[in-house]
Amino acid sequence: MEMKTGTFSYLPPLTRMQIRRQVQHIVAAGWIPAVEHCAPEKAATGYWSMWKLPLFGVQEADDVLSELDACHAENPAHLVRVVGYDPAHQTQGLAFVTHR
Repeated sequence: MEMKTGTFSYLPPLTRMQIRRQVQHIVAAGWIPAVEHCAPEKAATGYWSMWKLPLFGVQEADDVLSELDACHAENPAHLVRVVGYDPAHQTQGLAFVTHR
């Protein structure tokens, strides 16, 4: 049984284009994207480490996608996710795992 790590984890893995569309939604909504990573065994019970600082002021989905890839390249055994922080409601608007 595979561990579930969020709403999208119950669906088949997202394609690169589907991930791009979700990141474009984060950027278009004016949310602040951030990249996080965590060892699989700690994903459900521990904190996820932030990759660099949140990407304040990002206007292009490609900038976020390149950070996701860089995080995965440096932490190949970790799960990697993108989080869209909604500054108006001061909460996560969207979060999903991009690399397993």
